Amino acid sequence: QGMRQGNDVGTQYRSGVYCYSAAQRAAAEASRDAYQRALAQAGYGAITTELLDAPPFYYAEDYHQQYLMKNPGGYCGLGGTGVGCPEGVIAS
Repeated sequence: QGMRQGNDVGTQYRSGVYCYSAAQRAAAEASRDAYQRALAQAGYGAITTELLDAPPFYYAEDYHQQYLMKNPGGYCGLGGTGVGCPEGVIAS
């Protein structure tokens, strides 16, 4: 979806995987590539999730924590594609 989640648009809504090691990056890339093939077979476009080295982490303000628990009728634009990620991408 690029820089969006549902109806929300902007850089703060981009999806990302932030890696702390080369092993995490390799696992994330393998998973992304396998799922991209499955999505393509189902007619979906390219995955736009960014894969980057992990930057410093900062917790959001308290009012952002557990939003849907605090607002049961709140908007959540997340919805699945119905396409499962292939199992066994990375052997332990």
